[in-house]
Amino acid sequence: MLLKLKQTPGIYLVGFMGCGKSTIGARLADELGWSFFDLDQEIEKAAGEPVTEIFKRHGEAEFRRLETEALKQRVQDVRGGRPQVVALGGGAFTVQDNYELATTHGVTIWLDAPLDVIEKRIAVETHRPLAADPVRFRALYEDRRQAYARADYRIETFDLEKDYVVARILALPLFQP
Repeated sequence: MLLKLKQTPGIYLVGFMGCGKSTIGARLADELGWSFFDLDQEIEKAAGEPVTEIFKRHGEAEFRRLETEALKQRVQDVRGGRPQVVALGGGAFTVQDNYELATTHGVTIWLDAPLDVIEKRIAVETHRPLAADPVRFRALYEDRRQAYARADYRIETFDLEKDYVVARILALPLFQP
């Protein structure tokens, strides 16, 4: 296993909304015997309201502040030697402080899904405030790719079976002796 991962046992999954970070992250954590945390769920617990309400009532800037605080808590646990897989929200890795926290305290993996696959996945979902406007949604997808590309590893997910994606992650050099 990669020395960095041994010293700070954190895997941070990054990528656009709907790319499978939560689903893949939970399965990866199970395979590794680690804890799993979805940053959006952590924010909702701390704030006592859903992400959509945070955006509506307090705005995106407040949501991003809460996101950074939630990530700091996860990083603190990783630094304490508690191994975990963390699914970051779609915009978290675009914030420089969050990028530095994740890359300094573990390994980052970009789950890269094509836009058409993501659009199909989230077509019926109503809990994603930044997906409401299709034009803005596509622009965000394109804009954020540059930030995601800074991740340590990239896994193309297409519309593949979740277990296959997890197997591809486990085959990365960071898990090899």
